[in-house]
Amino acid sequence: MKLPVIRQIHSTSSVEEINNTITVLENISEVSSIKEVELDVIGELISNLCGALEVHQLVGEGMTEKDALNAFMKKVLSSIDK
Repeated sequence: MKLPVIRQIHSTSSVEEINNTITVLENISEVSSIKEVELDVIGELISNLCGALEVHQLVGEGMTEKDALNAFMKKVLSSIDK
């Protein structure tokens, strides 16, 4: 996950647009001829999109974008440490 990418997605896309993009990427990932490296890229994109959705949710609950991004990354880092 890349925080600048998540910030850009959050800043320029609605929740509906993000959800639609995730659906398209999930459908593409199911094609039998797709290569492993392509699946890795799709997985990274989906991770960033899901991060942006969470940031949208936190902002909707009243956090500033900066605080929401920081809270999200702390959550990710704490889940890795466990």
